[in-house]
Amino acid sequence: MDFKDIKKIVELMDEHGLSQFKLQQEDTKLELKRGGDIDVAAVQSLLAAAPAPQYQPMPAPAPAAAGSAPAAAAAPAEEGGLPAGVEEVASPMVGTFYTAASPDSDPFVSVGDKISADTTICIVEAMKVMNEIKAEISGEIVEVLVENGTAVQYGEPLFRVKTA
Repeated sequence: MDFKDIKKIVELMDEHGLSQFKLQQEDTKLELKRGGDIDVAAVQSLLAAAPAPQYQPMPAPAPAAAGSAPAAAAAPAEEGGLPAGVEEVASPMVGTFYTAASPDSDPFVSVGDKISADTTICIVEAMKVMNEIKAEISGEIVEVLVENGTAVQYGEPLFRVKTA
């Protein structure tokens, strides 16, 4: 087997979308792989060792009395929590947080932007896959909690949104 044969095999791998190729003939053994190796057992053991996510239910906002809207807007933070009418958008996965589609692009959202449930608010890159994250709530962005390019954990708050 010469270089021309190997080059032809690589071209066929490209053409057919193959990531691995093995060939063994008498005294010749050829093994070709594309991309990095992923140790599935190591990933599974990391996931098994990770602590289970802890959820805390958000308290239901108290109904506002007529004429008390300004007082609700200036309400202090609830004990150990968020101000009334503010919710956090948490990361749905472990990965790297990005505010924009590319370094040259404008951020998906900024403080003061109005969003709806289907608004893309950021990207979380996990295993070289760019995952667009939707807000899943409507309101106004009041705080971005994570810096661009920072590693985030599952359930970590990314944004605060004023929903009321």
